[in-house]
Amino acid sequence: MSTVGTEGSEVSGYTPGPLDRDAPLYVAGHRGLVGSAIWRQLEDSGFSDLIGRSSSELDLKDRDAVFAFFEESKPRTVVLAAAKVGGILANSTYPVDFLSDNLRIQVNVLDAALAQNVERMLFLGSSCIYPKLAPQPIKEEYLLTGHLEPTNDAYAIAKIAGILQIQSVRKQYGLPWISAMPTNLYGPGDNFSPQGSHVLPALIRRYDEARRDGVDTVTNWGSGSPRREFLHVDDMAAACIHLLEHYDGPEQVNVGTGEDATIKEIAEIVASAVGFEGETEWDTSKPDGTPQKLLDVNKLRDAGWTPRIDLEAGIGSTVEWYREHIETLRT
Repeated sequence: MSTVGTEGSEVSGYTPGPLDRDAPLYVAGHRGLVGSAIWRQLEDSGFSDLIGRSSSELDLKDRDAVFAFFEESKPRTVVLAAAKVGGILANSTYPVDFLSDNLRIQVNVLDAALAQNVERMLFLGSSCIYPKLAPQPIKEEYLLTGHLEPTNDAYAIAKIAGILQIQSVRKQYGLPWISAMPTNLYGPGDNFSPQGSHVLPALIRRYDEARRDGVDTVTNWGSGSPRREFLHVDDMAAACIHLLEHYDGPEQVNVGTGEDATIKEIAEIVASAVGFEGETEWDTSKPDGTPQKLLDVNKLRDAGWTPRIDLEAGIGSTVEWYREHIETLRT
């Protein structure tokens, strides 16, 4: 594999290829939903020098600590999956936290990686970076072409800043760093808490508790009409490794399935998976969020990757994981 470019130049002389399985690779956020899935995939792929630190071991908001960690560990590749995340309720209630925490995490990790001349960086964002009313399916080029969804605009702005920092490093220092923007993710390790969860794990918990408690009716937020795309986190992890080894470019890459369903349809799949046989009602006084969010994944397909886990099978296995780990879930 060719060496990276020099300061002041665009990326040149770099061709993506297999990563060195014996070189140090740091996964920031390795205990979260995405980071833990990436860690599993890396282990399964034969990587022997994986580096991870829990938030209690390394506070990524502490700039001095982050720089010291990079100086000591000297990773050759970094996957930045650490972030403060949450659903509509959490984002609407704590916008300062979602903006400030994520900006500090990103800037500290990216600056420290730059100081160590980290060769390969994958920055992970979210599909919420795109305008609320973007044409569907959403192409990468739609970034910054319209107003954001107000229920999570603070988080989105932080992630957009991360994309621009990746592009700036490429332009100013010639390092082949890349960004990937996943659609809605779900799977083992998700956050199922009532206050902090996203829609799919929230539905799993709500319907399973209703079944367990013998409740006849489940009430969900909104109308159920918004359309959402969901990707199993193990597929996301596989896509991340594929991009590191096959893609190099300044533009962020959408990662998804290219297919969506209404929240009402998703709720029906979840109810069936947990065995809930009651009625579902919809509280239309609560916000729906973005009407539709479907990613155009042609760039990802052109790079040679497609998902493998079917939605119904993925939800079924996630329900099983949830029940097996219900005593130790994040709250």
